[in-house]
Amino acid sequence: MIRINDIIDKMFDFNTDADVDIVDRAYIYSARVHDGQTRLSGEPYLTHPLEVAAILADMKLDAVSVAAGLLHDVIEDTHATHEEIGDMFGPEVLHIVSGVTKLSKLPFDTALERQAENLRKMLLAMADDIRVILIKLADRIHNMRTLNFHGNESKKKKIAQETLDIYAPLASRLGIYWIKKELEDTAFMYLEPEEYERIKTLVSKDKAERETYITAVVSLIKKEMEAAGLECEVKGRYKHFYSIWQKMKTQELAFEDVYDIIAFRIILDTKPKCYEALGILHALWKPVDSKFKDYIGRPKQNMYQSLHTTVIGPSGERIEIQIRTHEMDSVAKSGIAAHWSYKEGNRPDEKVSRQFAWIQDLIENQENVKDPNEFLENVRIDLFPDDVYVFTPVGDVKALPRGGTPVDFAYLIHSEVGSRCTSAKVNGRIVPLKYELQTGDVVEIITSKGHEPSRDWLAFVRTVKARSKIRQWIRTQEKERSISLGKEMCEKAFRKHRLNYNVFSKSEDMQTVLEQFNIKTGDDLLASVGYGKITPLQIIRKLQKPDHPEEEKTESSAGKAAEQVRRKKIRAGVVVRGVDDILIRFGKCCRPVPGDSITGYITHGHGVTVHKIGCVNAVSVNPERQIEVEWNEEIKATYPVKIHVLSHDRVGLLADLAVNISKNGANIISVNSRTAENKMVDSYFLLAVKDIAHLDKVLSAIRKVKQIIEVRRTDG
Repeated sequence: MIRINDIIDKMFDFNTDADVDIVDRAYIYSARVHDGQTRLSGEPYLTHPLEVAAILADMKLDAVSVAAGLLHDVIEDTHATHEEIGDMFGPEVLHIVSGVTKLSKLPFDTALERQAENLRKMLLAMADDIRVILIKLADRIHNMRTLNFHGNESKKKKIAQETLDIYAPLASRLGIYWIKKELEDTAFMYLEPEEYERIKTLVSKDKAERETYITAVVSLIKKEMEAAGLECEVKGRYKHFYSIWQKMKTQELAFEDVYDIIAFRIILDTKPKCYEALGILHALWKPVDSKFKDYIGRPKQNMYQSLHTTVIGPSGERIEIQIRTHEMDSVAKSGIAAHWSYKEGNRPDEKVSRQFAWIQDLIENQENVKDPNEFLENVRIDLFPDDVYVFTPVGDVKALPRGGTPVDFAYLIHSEVGSRCTSAKVNGRIVPLKYELQTGDVVEIITSKGHEPSRDWLAFVRTVKARSKIRQWIRTQEKERSISLGKEMCEKAFRKHRLNYNVFSKSEDMQTVLEQFNIKTGDDLLASVGYGKITPLQIIRKLQKPDHPEEEKTESSAGKAAEQVRRKKIRAGVVVRGVDDILIRFGKCCRPVPGDSITGYITHGHGVTVHKIGCVNAVSVNPERQIEVEWNEEIKATYPVKIHVLSHDRVGLLADLAVNISKNGANIISVNSRTAENKMVDSYFLLAVKDIAHLDKVLSAIRKVKQIIEVRRTDG
């Protein structure tokens, strides 16, 4: 176990004036309040805050950060209070610890809502003080390192998926690549254990031969640089497992075809020497034009700078090489932590704060998003940018994610410009609104007064701001229509029962009914009727009581009989909260099966459609039409699911796949297989499975078939 003295020694290594007194006091307090608590590993709980503090010290953060790391769990997991932390350690430590603390004590309807609100709170705190997220990342690293002690496999996968979706991209946006790589590889190990082991085995297979190759290339580069009078450091490194797997998957490559498993790095003293080294390399080996990127002239948003080039090496193989200065290398390792150096009591450099304005943008874009699915989807989009740079007609540069369109550009200029956008000119020529902008394009937006956004734009816009504004407009339109429809339905139903809806809406009874439905306003009640969440008859029943006990008894008997009929009719594997006997359909876009997190959407006249949480089509639907659903464990049925198998071509392949699928109890509904020119086979199977565990068993069996490259579940 790491000791507090080890942490203090690390702090003194980079700052002899470090205020270690606050760290010492935080350690003593943390040890006292966590006394008697243990981790799942059986170790004292104190090992966790100590490990987190050690990671922060390795990142060369200030004493306040390290102290906050030691205290990051005390408010959530012990009897410690906000007031006590503030009194003992000051407002700065309290502010950071409060930002890191989860919303564990607040009630939420779903786990997804809790996750979204925790993330929203963390992002807000991070926009105010970046040290919040640095502590969260250190906390996540140690939790991932000890995830094997968690007994629940489903929980492990959930934590690993969240790590891959949120925390690794955050580390990347902050430029802390060693954290990104460790989090990705560890999450990969739990999410795709067989694929992880396969990549690990393939990488280690010819390691001795690769080490010889690395030594030879490093020696050759160094010799060329020295001959030109350039002193430099040259390193060869392996790509991490997750990025190798990602490349194989996205580009449909066999392991042998991934050329940049090894990458080389040249580190020099100055920026001009970097460009000089690039010229020497391009004179020595032929460059691959499409693979050159100048991140020195145009740094990434996280301040990463480097020249990236790919050349045809000495034996005709491709070699990826990065060229940077020592300072750039330091930033590439530590990212924001290298710049966000808090001298005790001072705020970070204003220039650095401006470069991380994307954090503030991310917060502002999500301010009005209530639906947890949409919020999480938007954050993921914001965390995965691959920017292109375009110009306004007056020469201002604007950054957009790759695939960005004129509509995204219009919303970037101003929300009103986006909403009124009718067409666009790129480099002086009219282009479709879904045209994908390229770096260097000059974009001019043509607007029309009174023009409104189109729902179709959601199919091609790439920025969160554009998506949010379009969805906001759609929600407003749908709500207005639903209020109008709901009012019409209520007036008609009330007349049928000799009641007047307009009189009711102004009476005290309206407030009582709103409270019973847990709805705030009359318009919201009408919208719920228009959407189909509430029927006018349900409102009337809240108002009416039977005049005679016999009627009540008859109604009660009829209700019981109806309930028995309903019970007989329910055959779907999904239960809709608060609604009986409703038509259930499963979205063909995502094909959910038991074990998937699911949500329901009320359709117009076709019951409830069930989607996987996070499904693109589900996220784009108005959250007002969302309804809670859950799997009905009493129903034993099979569900269709689509899988993609990528393999090398060989005789008997399909027969072997069919045997393995059948042997594991899954039924093949349909199969579509095609062989490409490179002798790779794409096979798409529609299978009937019982649940996620059954599907995982089938996928594991398929992976053992000879010549299989990849097996995965697909949407659609």
